[in-house]
Parts: sequence; structure tokens; C-alpha cells
Amino acid sequence: MATTQELEAYLADAHIAPEVFDLRPDYRALLLAVDGIEPGASDIRSETLLLKAESHAAASLAAQAVEDLPHIAAWREAYRAFGAKPQRTRNSLEALTRRAESGLPRVNRLTDIYNAISVIHQIPLGGEDLQKYRGAPHLTRSEGTEAFDTVAAGETILEHPDAGEVIWGDDEGVTCRRWNWRQGRRTALTDDTHTALFILDALEPMTDGALTAAADDLEDALSHLGPNITLARRLLANNSK
Repeated sequence: MATTQELEAYLADAHIAPEVFDLRPDYRALLLAVDGIEPGASDIRSETLLLKAESHAAASLAAQAVEDLPHIAAWREAYRAFGAKPQRTRNSLEALTRRAESGLPRVNRLTDIYNAISVIHQIPLGGEDLQKYRGAPHLTRSEGTEAFDTVAAGETILEHPDAGEVIWGDDEGVTCRRWNWRQGRRTALTDDTHTALFILDALEPMTDGALTAAADDLEDALSHLGPNITLARRLLANNSK
């Protein structure tokens, strides 16, 4: 079982490359590490959050198109800035918000929680199995040679991101392509995950207060997943902004 101090020490080595801030000086990442998770099937708490998320999405989309929702629009602009086409590769927030119209998936209580928080707070939110990481997470712009394991036509394959693409990774390879588009298989959450890393991605117009509120709600929900939960968080931001 990792202590809060051990989780904080791990997060202290996480970093964002300057060229990412050159692309979007307003970018912030809030990292939340959690240990002591007791895996379990979807339950009443996660179901309540999912229903709230679906209602929130329905109300938002009744007022404006999904691509015009403020934070989704900001991420579409960010994708264009590094050469991605947002209508073809949707950021995770947009993909989930669109899916919420017809019902979010019920996977397990851990995945259900972070999907629901993402939609409720309108923030891209990635979840990873921290025990599968090799070294600390870092956000960079790709050279085009990094390894990314994914699935195509039911088969596991190895891909490489496009040069200049914004990627999360560790010492072994890419953990998430196109900032928050697609996560790799190696570090994906599973039904046996006990230690996890969550990445909350923010651009303007999302405020620091709104980012913190999303993390607070996520932390509160995670605290119910076991009697010995330990958590640590760290905000990565552009100090030169």
C-alpha cells in the first residue's frame, strides 16, 4: 500500500515539455494518484453519478450543439493547432458527451466514476493503471517514433504517433495519443486495478476553480472505493504564462 507521501514523490517527477505550453500557454493538467482501490462491479454510487452525467449532457445539448460547448470547442481548437482533425479524432470529452445522449457505458465502478465526472464537469479525464507505468508521466510533442500499443480489427498492434502530435507517455512508450484522444492498452484500467493515475486536462475558458472542483468530486467518489484509500494530487501549469 502506497502512502500519500510516496504518491506525492511519484507525481513530483511528472512534467510537461515547454513546446506543449508553446502550443497552448493556458493548458493545465491536474494529476491525481490513488492507491487502495478495491475493484468492483458498477454499484449504486457509480450508477447515480452516471445518471447525473447523462442528465447534465442532455440539458447542455438541448441548448447548443456539442461542438459549441465551451470546453469542447477549446479542445477542438487545440487539436487543430497540432494538425489533428477534431471531426475525425474527437477528444475524450466530446466522445463521452456525444455518447451520453444515448447512455453512457456501465463498465465497473472505477471506470464509471471517472467517465461520469468527465461529463458532469465537462473536462477530458483519463484513467490509467499506475502499476503498469514505467517511470513518471510526461506530456511532450512526438518525434513520430514512439511506441503505442492499440487494437485494430480485434488484433493488438503497435503504432507510432504523428510527428508533432501531443502525447502522454512514460519511459516505455506512449500512454495516450493526441493529448486525450486514445489511451494505450498497456496502462489501461482493468477489473484488477488497485492503483490508478487520473489526468484532468484544462484549457481556457475552464478556470482553475472549476478544475479544482472536478478533482474534488473525483477524489470524493474514489474515497468510497476502499477503507484504506490514499490519494495525492499535483497541478502542472505554465509558470511563464
